[in-house]
Amino acid sequence: MPALPAVPALPALPSPTNTSDDRDRDHDLHLDFPASTGPDMNLVFDCSPLPLLMLSPSCCITRASHSFLRDWRISADQCVGQQLTPFLQTHMRPAGVALTRYITDAIDDAIAARAERTSKPVTTAHASSSRARVIPVFNGDQLIAITLEWNGRPLGLSENDIVTPGLSTDEAFRILVQALKDYAIFLLDTHGYIATWNMGAELLKGYKREEIVGKHFSVFYGMDDITAQKPQMELDICLREGRVEDEGWRYRRDGTRFWANVIITAIYKDGIHVGFGKVTRDLTERKASESRLIAAYEESEKLKSDFLANMSHEIRTPMHGMLSACGLLLDTPLNERQRDIAKIMNESGQVLLQVINDILDYSKLASGSFSITSDIVGITSITASVVRSVQTTLQPTVHFELSLASNLPRSVQGDPLRYRQIVQNIIDNAAKFTEKGYIRVESSVQAEDEDSFTVLTEVTDTGIGIPEAAAAGLFTPFTQFDATTTKRYKGTGLGLSISKSLAELMGGRVGYRPNPERHGSVFWFTARFRKIKDLGQIQDWKHQLADIDGTPLSLPTTDIAQVQADLANVASSRTILLVEDNLINQKVMLSMLRSLGFENIDLASDGLEAVNLVRGKPVGYDLVFMDISMPIMDGHKASAKIRDTGIRVPIVAMTAYALKGDRERCLEYGMNDYVPKPVDRKYLIKTLAKWLISAKDYRRPIIEVPHEVSGELSKSVDPKVPSPVVDVDVTMTSPQLDESHLSL
Repeated sequence: MPALPAVPALPALPSPTNTSDDRDRDHDLHLDFPASTGPDMNLVFDCSPLPLLMLSPSCCITRASHSFLRDWRISADQCVGQQLTPFLQTHMRPAGVALTRYITDAIDDAIAARAERTSKPVTTAHASSSRARVIPVFNGDQLIAITLEWNGRPLGLSENDIVTPGLSTDEAFRILVQALKDYAIFLLDTHGYIATWNMGAELLKGYKREEIVGKHFSVFYGMDDITAQKPQMELDICLREGRVEDEGWRYRRDGTRFWANVIITAIYKDGIHVGFGKVTRDLTERKASESRLIAAYEESEKLKSDFLANMSHEIRTPMHGMLSACGLLLDTPLNERQRDIAKIMNESGQVLLQVINDILDYSKLASGSFSITSDIVGITSITASVVRSVQTTLQPTVHFELSLASNLPRSVQGDPLRYRQIVQNIIDNAAKFTEKGYIRVESSVQAEDEDSFTVLTEVTDTGIGIPEAAAAGLFTPFTQFDATTTKRYKGTGLGLSISKSLAELMGGRVGYRPNPERHGSVFWFTARFRKIKDLGQIQDWKHQLADIDGTPLSLPTTDIAQVQADLANVASSRTILLVEDNLINQKVMLSMLRSLGFENIDLASDGLEAVNLVRGKPVGYDLVFMDISMPIMDGHKASAKIRDTGIRVPIVAMTAYALKGDRERCLEYGMNDYVPKPVDRKYLIKTLAKWLISAKDYRRPIIEVPHEVSGELSKSVDPKVPSPVVDVDVTMTSPQLDESHLSL
């Protein structure tokens, strides 16, 4: 604002006659004026209860009331004689020209209009947000003085002690807010500087009113939040959305922290943003309670997982003996009645094994410990394999149809085991509930983008159908639409629930609709797979690395009889160490191995004995089958000790543990492969062939590959293509998947 020219001093004006009201007011102010002379106007100005500033026409401060000096915590020497603008710039929060203009603009308007004007709110260093009431004093056409009356108090809470005087609240509500001790409730100006402070804020945060008013609210945040500009982000979101709520650590005056729930609300008056309201609650105890609950939950989940692992082991161990013995029995000469009885035992055991697998899968899915692996998936091979396996169980009155779209990719990247599990569950369901008519399986590409395929598989049947009332709960765990004691179809009610969870983990969905053609059902699911852009490159790299470190390649698709014949040719010259503590399992495994032609088999009953045998024959064994749960020393420690000696004999874990992480844990301890119990004969044959025929002999020295060669190998592989050393034989992950052998 341009400075106005100084005006000459005016002659003293005659004092007005005192009225009775004047005398009463003088008495209240404890001022005794002679009746004839009237009050001293300078003394009246100085003693005014209002914070007042007197300015010259050039906006130089000429006088300040005692109330102003007290509220602003300065002396008369620190303001009288100074220009208003630089004085205000040093006493505003934040300091600078922006807020000072609110005052100078109001002064300009008041002088131009020759009337009082009130400025926009500003925040001073020691006061809450306040307005300046500007009163220009003229003598005719000449401006002789400017009076500034400040509305706002730095200490104590009054009705006007809020972001703006125009936002006054009911006195009862004001008292309530001030007295609340469980909530920190205070106001911020438009820039985030603290304007008010209640008792709850003082108790929670440890700051007195005079210590905190005028400071930025970011003082309550940690350095990480400040570095991330979280306080300003919260204000920005609040302005955009009207409010913002957050939970996180906040800090007290003494440096201690508490878990806070914070709600910030934007405050408007007449459509103009005037500040923010902030409410903070201390939720430290709730946070601690939640942490204790989470810890207890995690502990219970661990106990449940340990229990399931133990139950899996305890159930699978005798089942291994039973099913393997049945398999051996079926390989012997039997009459028709004996063979029927053996088949019944074997089939019943397989059903029981499937129930156990379903319960374990559901437990893993429910606890969130289930993960999807990345491998090569042959969609057509897996679907056709499942259809072939189910087709042999159908009644003669049921016709099977398989339709594979021409646009289905030959191989994609995903989880072959879980994809097969979904297909198997849904087709098995159709076969179980269909006694006549047809079952139709259709697979096609539903969607495709640059990096992925979404494959749709539909299974249509003419079975008993689904009642409309039961359709909503089809994918709910343990739900069966016929739960009566007279139900014809048995099961756990987990198959569809597991399929739904697996499909979602694979980026797809699962659903049901009635068969539109006739009585029956249509179950469908989608799964998303990544594209493999260069199969030849994967195969070449896989062979190169196999030549380097002896990693066995997947066996080509071959009849299992041929694989067994090839294995029989080398069996007599191979020596195997079987480490197993269970006597029944010892007998069963010895019988299975000897039936395959192996004669040189050593037996150890615990891990320590196995370590001593291997150390005694460092290059004497071609393969070690290692049980995990054994007395004295378990399979994990035994494998680790064997590896510590530098012996690289292939070790295949053979265990009844079947939960997530068991396979990975075995590999971490130095084992090379994993065979779950009960051991399937075909699976055992392929595992033996993998390590005794395909793999390089571990006794041969490893040729060091120059760094330049390995670098070129790594550069030649598309990063989107799965690792070529991954075994693409999906049967290597489950004894149930012997038909889905893939080869690039």
